[in-house]
Amino acid sequence: MPARWSPELESSRPTRGEREERARAGLEPLGQDERPPALLAAVALSGVLALVVIVGALTIHGLAHRGGSLAGGVFLAAIFALLAVGMYRRRYAAVLAFEAILAFQILVTSLALVVASTILAAALCLLSVGLGGWLFWKLIRVMGRLQAGEPGRHETLR
Repeated sequence: MPARWSPELESSRPTRGEREERARAGLEPLGQDERPPALLAAVALSGVLALVVIVGALTIHGLAHRGGSLAGGVFLAAIFALLAVGMYRRRYAAVLAFEAILAFQILVTSLALVVASTILAAALCLLSVGLGGWLFWKLIRVMGRLQAGEPGRHETLR
């Protein structure tokens, strides 16, 4: 039988700030040249996407007729390349920006699953959502460890 609510039980629960402090204390800052596997996977994915976008923009004839432009392709490739470099250099903002792109990809692919017309299309959507979600989840801890290594960061968050 579950315990009923009482003021004593409420006061024995840790506050949000206390839980956050415990979580921060459990995070070990990244070492000098440490790059966790999830961070390296994100760097590789961003680099590959930059190459694929620039090659596609340069080799597809009639790109404007398909809703694209060479300038747009170069811009996207530059964004992905800059994110790859920033994440390799362990910049928190670059990892955060890549996480935002991953979240957008997960949402769009989830919506595409609704209109998937073949089993293969649905399977590819599920694979994309699963892998993107896994990488998103793994990068959260990396971001925490990046933040844990920044001096004075905890005081500015309050």
